[in-house]
Amino acid sequence: MAEKESNYIWEDILKTVKQLDAKDLEIVKATLPAVKEHGEEITKRFYRRLFDSHPELKNIFNQTHQITGHQPRALANAIYAAAANIEDMSTIMPALERIGQKHRSLQILPEHYPIVGENLLAAIKDILGDAATDEVIAAWANAYEVISDVFIRMEDILYKTAINQPGGWAGFKDFIIDKKVKESDVITSFYLKPKDGKELPSFIPGQYITVKIDIKEEKYNHLRQYSLSDRPRKDYYRISVKREDAMKEHPEGVVSTDLHMLYHEGDILPVSVPAGDFYLDLESNLPVVLISGGVGLTPMMSMLNTLIEDYPERKVYFIHAARNSNVHAFREYVRDVSKDNNNVTSHFLYTYPSEEDQKQKLFDKEGYITVEWLQEILPTNNAQFYFCGPTTFMKSVNKVLKDFGVNESSIHYEFFGSFGNLDDEL
Repeated sequence: MAEKESNYIWEDILKTVKQLDAKDLEIVKATLPAVKEHGEEITKRFYRRLFDSHPELKNIFNQTHQITGHQPRALANAIYAAAANIEDMSTIMPALERIGQKHRSLQILPEHYPIVGENLLAAIKDILGDAATDEVIAAWANAYEVISDVFIRMEDILYKTAINQPGGWAGFKDFIIDKKVKESDVITSFYLKPKDGKELPSFIPGQYITVKIDIKEEKYNHLRQYSLSDRPRKDYYRISVKREDAMKEHPEGVVSTDLHMLYHEGDILPVSVPAGDFYLDLESNLPVVLISGGVGLTPMMSMLNTLIEDYPERKVYFIHAARNSNVHAFREYVRDVSKDNNNVTSHFLYTYPSEEDQKQKLFDKEGYITVEWLQEILPTNNAQFYFCGPTTFMKSVNKVLKDFGVNESSIHYEFFGSFGNLDDEL
């Protein structure tokens, strides 16, 4: 669904959505500070209640994000932002669409909303205690009804679009791993073809698919979203997956490890129709600057391959940051693209280059992206900027771009948590 078209549809939905009455609105506004202050505590309690009463929903929610706290934090931000803007949710429409796209890809259905609402209100009551009077809970129940109505209507359109487009389908469809290619020490590409041999729906470069993994030792399946790393209109979808090894605060990536170690060519992966609101503006004629860190280069590869194939007149600057060449995927491919296409320039930064990297000059800059360096390699800040990578990297890039004077409307990024704030302190 094109960006302009979707905006018109979402605006029409908001015009017809039920509004809170004045008394409920006053109560919600009065209690917003308390809900914000205890937001993560409320959402952690919500998820415990939800999974205790409906453990089958573990088939939908990423349990790793529960452990790391990403999901409760994201939900807390979303609840606060939606309630704070309930009088005019058009002000947060990009974030609402981002959530709707994720919900559609994960198969969140209308019947899930009452379950979520019941447990969310109970969690608010549990955490706020005596402050959550019957009147307060009733007002928040009505607010939740308004917000959920918006999502149900949005997602209904997204489901119908996914199904009715050429090659579309409902839910998950079996794909065969046609080819498995090691791109670096930690990243492997999977070329996926539909088992039924039918045509593939197109997508906009930057979007993702959801993959469903059944792990024999575990009762519930796992859903993971991976950016498509090649251009549309191929006879396959390609995802390039980083193996997430255990770190101090993060457990080993269950799905990524299984994909790397246990899934092979010829195996089956259930996949959803592509989704996502982070994608290349195909109508703009401005230069494109693609900035990535680590595995954040996967949507950039889709954008790059689309630009060189279909938009050779647009200037492209491909900037990638990695620790060193061992973990740098698609390095030679991007260098070759730069040599073969006059409109493409590539720049690689390594934070911890090896002796071999330095000897062979496999990178262009040691260290990090700075304003001064961007001024050296980019002739203008009047361009469309897209970036993706680890949170700290993205916060740094966001600050650099703003210091570089880039117009906010030209800054686009993929970020976990639809209401995440890249302007927070690093």
